[in-house]
Amino acid sequence: QVQLVESGGGLVQTGGSLRLSCAASIPTFSYYTMGWFRQAPGKERDFVASIGSESVYRVYTDSVKGRFTISKDNAKNTVYLQMSSLKPEDTAVYYCVAKSGGASRVENDYSYWGQGTQVTVSS
Repeated sequence: QVQLVESGGGLVQTGGSLRLSCAASIPTFSYYTMGWFRQAPGKERDFVASIGSESVYRVYTDSVKGRFTISKDNAKNTVYLQMSSLKPEDTAVYYCVAKSGGASRVENDYSYWGQGTQVTVSS
């Protein structure tokens, strides 16, 4: 059974940094596209970033470009989201996701979801 377990969320001040981790129990992890979505209070869940199976193709939503970096360690079955220059509008529950095949910004394309980790950025 596939499981995605996020960690690394917390409370940080504006301008600070956090690194989210997602440990995946996927036997063929290296072949999967991994990604992150987020959901702010009272808002829909939005795409944040994704990384392809060979870590070559990375996609970011415009609002995090230049501030967030997604990376993947196939040896550890783990995907990371390094977040810097955080803003209050980054406050959300962040979800790790996984899919076979190529990268996608579409929520329904992802087969597997973690339970989410809270990120709160104070002003």
